[in-house]
Amino acid sequence: MPTDNTLERLRSQALQLSEQERSELAHSLIQSLDAPADEGVEAAWDVEIARRIAEIDSGQATLLSREEFRQKIQTRVGTR
Repeated sequence: MPTDNTLERLRSQALQLSEQERSELAHSLIQSLDAPADEGVEAAWDVEIARRIAEIDSGQATLLSREEFRQKIQTRVGTR
C-alpha cells in the first residue's frame, strides 16, 4: 500500500505532464477501477454508435448547440 508521501509524489509528477498525457493517465486509472467488461458490450456500443451516426447523417437526429443543451438541462433540473 503506497504511503501518503508516495501518493503526493505521484500526484506532483502527474501534474507536470501535458494535458494530453494527464488525460491518458486519468483514462488508464479509471479503466483500472472498472470491473471486467461483459461479453458483447463493446460490440453493442459499436452498433449503437453506428446507429447514432447514421441518424445524424440522414438528418433524422435533431442536434443541439451547447447553449441549447444547457438551457434544456437547466429547465429540467430547475436551476438558473
